[in-house]
Amino acid sequence: MSAQEIPAAQSGPPARSGAAAAIGWILTIGFNVVAPVLTYNMLTDRGWSEFAALLVSGAWPVVDSIVHLAWRRKVDEFAVVTLVFLVITALVTLIGAHSARALLIKDSGVTGLFGALCVATLFAPRPLMFYFGRKFGTDGTKEGVAYFNGLWRYPDFRAAMRRMTTVWGAAYLAEASLRVVLAYLLSVDTMVVVSPVLIYGVLVSLIFWTVRFSKRTQAEGQARAAALAAASGSGAAPAPA
Repeated sequence: MSAQEIPAAQSGPPARSGAAAAIGWILTIGFNVVAPVLTYNMLTDRGWSEFAALLVSGAWPVVDSIVHLAWRRKVDEFAVVTLVFLVITALVTLIGAHSARALLIKDSGVTGLFGALCVATLFAPRPLMFYFGRKFGTDGTKEGVAYFNGLWRYPDFRAAMRRMTTVWGAAYLAEASLRVVLAYLLSVDTMVVVSPVLIYGVLVSLIFWTVRFSKRTQAEGQARAAALAAASGSGAAPAPA
């Protein structure tokens, strides 16, 4: 990191717009969570197949992408990922037998594919958690997104994003594998209870770890930037990182 980069690193993110953040969250949750669930439940209650109901539910993230494109002039990666998951879920429900045990195994396929997606994006220019971090760590304004994008030039930030993506991918691959094994070892009645506990237990644990890891990484980065700025101001040569 050069001395010229120190001010940019210390300046911090721009002030967040509370109104913009609130609108963004409402649209994201409404189009990607609430609307698909309500649509799916309404259609299945009316006799639609799970596959058809999931496909129709997938229209809402498309609407979210269109709204985001018109508002921000860019595609919303979170809506795209949500749409991909709805399509994957629909395909999983269509494939193979439809017994109770088979449906439990298919649920594992969805989380397992998410884990595989995380791992696959490690070979892309930017890993999946970078886009999730930008979605939930900014208010979606041009200034906030630009600041977050600018962090990518720092090696520590890139390493943190790749580590988070690796942890999420490995955790969900392990969770999916464990649920497949348990689906064969335990009764269906037991798995109906165990399966959601595993799903939400892993999710909550990952969120808790991610928050702590992000705070620790941010604090370490700020400490290094402050030390480098102090060394540069005093004319002393900074110690290697």
